[in-house]
Amino acid sequence: MSNTLGYSRKDAVSFLLAACPGIAALIREKGAFKLELSEDRELFVSLARSIIYQQLSGKAAATIYGRFETLFENSKPLARVAADLPLQTLRTAGLSNNKALSIIDLAKHVCSGSLPGARKMSGMEDKAIIESLCRVRGIGPWTAQMHLIFTLGRQDVMPSTDLGIQKGVQITFALPELPKPDEVLDVTAHLAPYRSVASWYLWRVVDD
Repeated sequence: MSNTLGYSRKDAVSFLLAACPGIAALIREKGAFKLELSEDRELFVSLARSIIYQQLSGKAAATIYGRFETLFENSKPLARVAADLPLQTLRTAGLSNNKALSIIDLAKHVCSGSLPGARKMSGMEDKAIIESLCRVRGIGPWTAQMHLIFTLGRQDVMPSTDLGIQKGVQITFALPELPKPDEVLDVTAHLAPYRSVASWYLWRVVDD
């Protein structure tokens, strides 16, 4: 499997094995680190998909996203086209009113150049990227963090508001209660600078 990330899989796993007995046990149980970057490298497509998938099961979201794609020529979503789509057209694809408005706002941000392009974003700090993306309606820190991990391949992201991560931390570190976001960050601070990799393993706890 080719390494398309911005960091070494081997180095990340070796660090976590030495840094944390709990995560080390997860690595031995779950096996190789298999995170792959999203094929949706274009900013509008990646973020539109994230918006559509918010708070939906994978199957339901995939169905709606497939309908969304058919609104574009050759099923290729483009920001300049989406910016001019009527709200009701997006609604017919199965999007909620809020998500349809978010897609239009995202498209307008991309078309206006108010969001950093791929080249500029590659040189930006994670925090600056999150702040930039959160200017778009419907995009909060969680969605921005998913973009950092699964599209940009950033190595040190801990999505502490994610329920799956919270459950994974509770089980892995034997906490009596589901940790709040601040506690997740405290408990996992020692996993830096490879918290994205640790997150992938913490999600596996819940997935399995």
